Amino acid sequence: MAREGQRYQKYSRRAFLLAGLQGAFMAGLGARLYYLSVIQGKSYKLKADNNRISLRLIAPKRGEILDRYGKKVATNKQDFRVYLVPEQTQNVSRTLQKINRILPLSKNQISRIERTIKRQRNFVPVTIAKGLEWHDFARVNVEIPGLEGVFPDSGMTRDYPYSHLAAHIVGYVGSPRPEDIGKDPLYQLPGFKLGRDGIERRYEDSLRGRAGARRVEVNAVGREIRELDPRQDAEEGHPIQLTLDMELQQFVAEKLGEQAAGAVVMKAESGEILSMASTPSYDPNDFNSGISQENWNAILKDPRKPLLNKALAGKFPPGSTIKMLVALAALEKGLITEETTVRCTGKHTYGDRTYHCWEDKGHGRVNLLQSIAKSCDVYYYELAEKLDIDDLAVVCERFGLGTSYDIGLDGVSKGLVPTKAWKESALGVNWYQGETLNASIGQGAFTATPLELAVMTARLATGKAIFPKLIQDTIGADHLSGTATLDANPLHLELMRNGMHDVMKSGGTAHDFRNPRDTQKIAGKTGTSQVRTISKAERKDGVVKNEDLAWKSRDHALFVGYAPFDNPEYIVSVLVQHGGGGGSVAAPIGREILYKLTETGNFTPEEVAKRLAREKEEGLDG
Repeated sequence: MAREGQRYQKYSRRAFLLAGLQGAFMAGLGARLYYLSVIQGKSYKLKADNNRISLRLIAPKRGEILDRYGKKVATNKQDFRVYLVPEQTQNVSRTLQKINRILPLSKNQISRIERTIKRQRNFVPVTIAKGLEWHDFARVNVEIPGLEGVFPDSGMTRDYPYSHLAAHIVGYVGSPRPEDIGKDPLYQLPGFKLGRDGIERRYEDSLRGRAGARRVEVNAVGREIRELDPRQDAEEGHPIQLTLDMELQQFVAEKLGEQAAGAVVMKAESGEILSMASTPSYDPNDFNSGISQENWNAILKDPRKPLLNKALAGKFPPGSTIKMLVALAALEKGLITEETTVRCTGKHTYGDRTYHCWEDKGHGRVNLLQSIAKSCDVYYYELAEKLDIDDLAVVCERFGLGTSYDIGLDGVSKGLVPTKAWKESALGVNWYQGETLNASIGQGAFTATPLELAVMTARLATGKAIFPKLIQDTIGADHLSGTATLDANPLHLELMRNGMHDVMKSGGTAHDFRNPRDTQKIAGKTGTSQVRTISKAERKDGVVKNEDLAWKSRDHALFVGYAPFDNPEYIVSVLVQHGGGGGSVAAPIGREILYKLTETGNFTPEEVAKRLAREKEEGLDG
């Protein structure tokens, strides 16, 4: 009995100790639970919410680019696409294989996707497919439960309804480069594009808009379950309206054809650019969707340089289009008068060198107006013997040459107006007078862009400081077009205009024999700029015709003009690279443009309004 009592006492002590230990453990556990749930509860709830709740940006709708009448030159369209988030799939290769059974992917596409994944951080979405048809997009949605880390998405993509017609002006959009991804959270959104060239690039901040945001609940693999709070909607980008008339732009581009060419059409008084065409061009939609290597190589290898905007970045010898400025400089310096005549025999000797006129037989005796109408080179060689190159440069710059114009586009070039200081700085040697003879016919070091030549023509036609303008409701950074009168003798300007009018008449270099009545309403000037040296032997045997030369050895063809002659409204400048003679190649294009503008009225606001209404009824409104 005593032994049983001792055993009971022993077991009681053990039970007491175990109970004490259990109590202490439970107390500690309770304290820990209290600490975690009460004291640290808010912190852990926030962490749990962060794992369960995702903040997602809403891409803003990109602002549209419009022509002067509201036609959409760059707009947006719905885009069905599929993207992959690498960190949300255990095996990228296996996931791509599964997608490939639904959306057949080429080896090149798969390689591109894998390269992109390696370059970027794992949380950045990678586009698998875009521009999908609805039935393909629907198939992906049906199979989505078995596609780890794959997300279907319906968004907007850029669309250029006029394709190549305004590519050099509007530009294009493209995906952010890998080095740009971390600069803006928007860049990480699937399908996000930013401006890469033209208006799209220059006005990126205005066109982009502001992103919105939404909070969504997601499951363990990141799939969205539901939206939690009212979203903050994105703000659409601002539209940009151009001064372009896309109907005229199309007409001008058709006239230029597939030649390497550039043309500018401006309103005479306001400087508004109605058309700026450069051919051949490219389709900006190709860059948006992802241009193939084959097409990209073809563009790069094309000797006509489709990527170059020849109208504002192409610098070419202006040829005889600047002869009015040479005459003005000589008139201002008192070197000639209206009655001054020169006898042209087809060539002119200065020092030990012979300078040739384009007319081998010569023009006979010509006065100032005839020298412009017939584009007699010898007349200007005679002037250049007495003319200081710096005096010519002053006049050229006053009339808009040698100037880069801020019209809202990057890459606007300025031609070269040679001076003594320029040559000494660039080449380290002095200017010699024989070079002035070359400069007097727009050759030698002289270069200009079609845009500069259009400005020159507008200033000759109006006598005002016209500046080009491409964006509606804005003015140039430094100038209000047409407000200042040029420092030029009105009588001298009138002489130049009459000479340009005579260019279009019988005997002039741009006379239209088929349409002599209409050509009387236009004033203009042709130019043919030589790109090769003609040897004495070739001159003796007969100069090889342009059509018999290799393309790169042919002359450039130029024409500048305005209409109507008695009340200038429209300015045109045309360049055809290696096109041949200005009178036979560029002038017909310029005439047709001016005929269209002044005779048919097809591009008046009233006519355009009728056309837009008709297209809307036919379902063609873009």
